[in-house]
Amino acid sequence: MKDALLHTPEGVRDIYYMELWRKEQVERHIEGQMRQYGFSKITTPMFEYFDIFHKERGTLPSRDMYKFVDRDGETLVLRPDITPQIARCVAKYFRQEELPLRLCYCGSVFRNYSVYQGKLKESTQIGAELINGAGAAEDAEMVALMINCLKVSGLTKFQVEIGQADFFRALAEEAGMSEEESEELRTLIESKNIFGVEQIMSQKELSPELKQIFLKLSEQFGGIETVQHMKTMTRNERAIAALERLEQVHKALVSYGKEPYVTYDLGMLNQYNYYTGVVFRAYTHGTGDAIAAGGRYDKLLGQFGKPAPAIGIAICSDQLLTALERQGLLPEKEADSTLILYEKECFSKAAVLAEQFRGDGLIVTLLESQGRWEKKDYMEYAARIGAGGILHVARAQTGTFHEVTVWNLKEQTEQKLCI
Repeated sequence: MKDALLHTPEGVRDIYYMELWRKEQVERHIEGQMRQYGFSKITTPMFEYFDIFHKERGTLPSRDMYKFVDRDGETLVLRPDITPQIARCVAKYFRQEELPLRLCYCGSVFRNYSVYQGKLKESTQIGAELINGAGAAEDAEMVALMINCLKVSGLTKFQVEIGQADFFRALAEEAGMSEEESEELRTLIESKNIFGVEQIMSQKELSPELKQIFLKLSEQFGGIETVQHMKTMTRNERAIAALERLEQVHKALVSYGKEPYVTYDLGMLNQYNYYTGVVFRAYTHGTGDAIAAGGRYDKLLGQFGKPAPAIGIAICSDQLLTALERQGLLPEKEADSTLILYEKECFSKAAVLAEQFRGDGLIVTLLESQGRWEKKDYMEYAARIGAGGILHVARAQTGTFHEVTVWNLKEQTEQKLCI
């Protein structure tokens, strides 16, 4: 029973020492980049009313959420996503604001995945939301921001795939598909199940041109030429407008100098129902899942009483760190502290030294020397806690002086001083 108390539940974990330092460093650099784009930080509660994340809000199925009931009988959930929370906040606190709002966040999200999926059930999202910005320029700005955030994290090789949610919706509407049929077809195209798509096509009375588009949609991947080619395959005005929006975004991304990082995937159909236009995901070596994602969600805020266009990005900190580790790109921490190791009778002198160093802004750890530990034990301990050296304070054999021995861990040198 005691051993069981030492384990965390499936899908969550403890983070400490170097791993935690690296996580915080990467997140700090990303948040700094968002700040340079004019985004202000916001924090939201870990749990909310269930209705905030109801299916119409487009997050996860109910079975994938952690739900509980409070003492008043209200159904609450641990947040599976932060974007609907931002929408609620904006509708509550910025209802009258019509000019752009830029908000960013960093926090845990909770998703009750099956243990067989092998995914973390608690993960960290770093995100940014641009509210009251409806144009292609805002779409491109958020893609550019996501690219810059990944670059400042230390990542060097990655690709951002851009799609268009409204392009598929326009075609599904033209085909007269119900919501259930549209959802099934979207899942099949996203998973590139061409046989499943063919089966649905065989059951519908559609024009040969429209059938051909659906059958080829999962293959529409590449440069902006892919988008331009697809425009020639349809006469659906809404679908054409969606593709023209991608062309406008591409032109803006060229101005940002981000074209080398971008490809277009018209078969990328995100699971979140609240996306209404441009959608995008970032991929890199070392992890099969997307390390970042985002898109336009112009109808979500209206569900909270403030109709407003919006677009956001979310970076999965844990996936990003996995990729950085596997690519050998994790930041290295320089030893930034000192361990003062003192003999029991030298405590007063050691305490004075520690306070002087701390007053100068240095990090100092005090530790009383114990007879059962040897020098190598203390040096190994100092390395574990990130200390670059040890000051060993002992009583000098003659006189009233204290003898201080400086052990430099990096250079493996030793120097004696009398103070």
